[in-house]
Amino acid sequence: MRLLGYTRVSTVSQDARLQLDALTVAGVEERDVFADVTSGSRAAINRPCMKKLLEYATDGDTVVVWRIDRLGRSLIDVLNTVNLLRERGVKIRSIADGIDPETSSGRMMLGMLATLAEYERELIAERVNAGIAAARQNGTKFGRPPVDPDEIAQKLEIVRDARAKGRTAEEAARLVGWSRATLYRHQRAAESLATSREPR
Repeated sequence: MRLLGYTRVSTVSQDARLQLDALTVAGVEERDVFADVTSGSRAAINRPCMKKLLEYATDGDTVVVWRIDRLGRSLIDVLNTVNLLRERGVKIRSIADGIDPETSSGRMMLGMLATLAEYERELIAERVNAGIAAARQNGTKFGRPPVDPDEIAQKLEIVRDARAKGRTAEEAARLVGWSRATLYRHQRAAESLATSREPR
């Protein structure tokens, strides 16, 4: 069984020494510490050293952190990281929080974390739904904005002119702020409309 450490600070100017000292006192060798300097807004699995730790840790290892919040940007993210490690048979120990899955109190605290994370998910969902409902009441429309046929016709005219002057489809599309795929889609729609209007 190996003890692997993980530290995280948000900026280069912050010092991870406090975390590192706590880990070494807990028995983690400095060479076995994975240290990220990255914003707390990034999900744990998107941090470079956390990715390495997740690849490196194997069944029977224990990941030691100074505080459990080092493992994620939110309760949900912390719990996702804990679950990823536990699926690999890796244990987690948090020094300051007293979380150790080898003890009954540690397992209870992990269970409480899961409950709180679920509560956080529900709060987020409620806030999002309330925000959408309020925006709809104020007249905000969701989805793609309506397409102005005159604007499309003008852009197609610019594209035709550019193509006649030797521009590629991609270059011509870029002139009007479209991708090549969008250009082809509008061209097909225009051709289809023109065909439907032809006398039979």
